Amino acid sequence: MNCDKQKVHFTDNDLINAANPVTVNLVGAGGTGSKVLTALMEMHHSLIALQHPGLSVRLWDDDIITAANLGRQRFAESETGLYKSVALINRINRWEGTNWRAKTERFERNGFGRLPEGARAAIYISCVDSVKARFEIADILNSLNNSRGYSDTPRYWLDFGNSRYTGQAILSTIGDIRQPKSQKYETVASLPFVTDEFGDLFKQSEATDNTPSCSLPEALEQQDLYINGSLAQMGCSLLWEMFRDGFIQYKGLFQNLKDFRSQPIPLAA
Repeated sequence: MNCDKQKVHFTDNDLINAANPVTVNLVGAGGTGSKVLTALMEMHHSLIALQHPGLSVRLWDDDIITAANLGRQRFAESETGLYKSVALINRINRWEGTNWRAKTERFERNGFGRLPEGARAAIYISCVDSVKARFEIADILNSLNNSRGYSDTPRYWLDFGNSRYTGQAILSTIGDIRQPKSQKYETVASLPFVTDEFGDLFKQSEATDNTPSCSLPEALEQQDLYINGSLAQMGCSLLWEMFRDGFIQYKGLFQNLKDFRSQPIPLAA
């Protein structure tokens, strides 16, 4: 008889019983990021309906909308030439009446090693297309993991990444998250950074060409039409489960859109 307890991670209580909107830094406004932002808008609206203060999002991206972004990403032809972050945030704010912010810069240290203004948030979501950007985010989060007790204390990092047909969404904790005592479950307080657990895999995958595409057909050769949206929905569903249920049994997933398979990633003690 197997008496092993189910491993679970209980969501940080300050996110569940928040007095103010939960701060979120979304890094990247491209194929995945633009769709994650829409999912966050839906989540915010639903949380408000459940008497939760909702979310306060900053979207970080210094890219300009080009013709290659139309169709696969959530941009209209009339928005060509605008900053991706500005176009998306303006649309969300008009739609939902929020006061979310666009940051037309990269989420990285400046030339003097200083952190960007607005770097602190409770939740970080990265939708970046380079290993270097992931490690830069990890470095910033490690430097911010030195205090607790504030509403914008960094707590979670949800990272999205994909190739043409495959991808992953993986949740990490920023430091240990205090867990309640449980006789039913084995609680897991810490989830490793994706850069620590899958760093070597990321570096191997970066051997592929990430040259910007000049047209939609070229972009579709690098990332298929629905891989970004599929990952965004699955990954944000994990985040929603953290708010709605108060705990999770998996920390993410691997997905292969070519053969319609998704593989959940279990928690590890």
